[in-house]
Amino acid sequence: MTQERPTRTVPTPRAPTRKPRRPRTLAPAMTVALIGIFAFGPVYWVLVTALTPTHDVFRFPPHFIPDRVTFDHFTAIFDNPKLLRYLTNSLIVSTVTAVLTVIVAAYTGYSFAKFRYRGRRSLMYLVLASQMFPQALLLITLYLVFSQVGLINSYLALILSFTTFTLPLCVWMLKGFFDTIPDELIEAAKVDGAGQGAIIHRILLPVSLPGLVATGLFAFIRGWNDFIFALTLAGPDKQTLPPGLVNTFLGEFETAWPDLMAASLVVSLPVVIGFTILQRYLVAGLTSGAVKG
Repeated sequence: MTQERPTRTVPTPRAPTRKPRRPRTLAPAMTVALIGIFAFGPVYWVLVTALTPTHDVFRFPPHFIPDRVTFDHFTAIFDNPKLLRYLTNSLIVSTVTAVLTVIVAAYTGYSFAKFRYRGRRSLMYLVLASQMFPQALLLITLYLVFSQVGLINSYLALILSFTTFTLPLCVWMLKGFFDTIPDELIEAAKVDGAGQGAIIHRILLPVSLPGLVATGLFAFIRGWNDFIFALTLAGPDKQTLPPGLVNTFLGEFETAWPDLMAASLVVSLPVVIGFTILQRYLVAGLTSGAVKG
């Protein structure tokens, strides 16, 4: 008798199973859209109001795209000598505030970052703690001090007040930037015979250009946007744009909203242009001090 050999069954290959795809959700896109509407919606409405004729501004229901477009509100800005004077005052005060803040903050930040002396840490915390006081609480004190020395209704009163409140944060910004500069660079300069003045002016300040630009731009915006100090410490001749726009277009019985919106767009152009030109320096200056090394 012949014995039958068992037959081997060859397994049939199975088709690879595909994992079910997760359904795509619209949550990320909706989140981005909502953030975009929240950020750019007011700017768009300001533009629409500035381009809308005066008698159509309060039409109901409101039109998000105006039926008629007019540029009369923009041309009226340059025909108003008061607005040009307010613009000049803002440029003078903001520019001097930015330059003065950068100079003082650079030396102070360098001292905190690269020197070790008694009371250094306490002085650093004291500078930081000065930001805790609401600025409106100090307005009465500053007004009394400036009135005693005859600085009311002057550029100097605005510049000193803006610099005082901007300086603490700018000092810490530049300190964080100077902390990232290696000490070996300073030691090498000392070996070559450079003094402290040459080290900070010829070596550190050119290297710290992004931090200086970021600090100066922050101080410029601080002086450009202030309202309460410019309204209280300066008279009609020395007022800057924020209180000047309010006094020009906001009245007791009527508010010229289209003219106000057009003026707001025009006066924001210097800051937008500055951000656009100095964007790479601004980003580098704000992020370089975040990580040491």
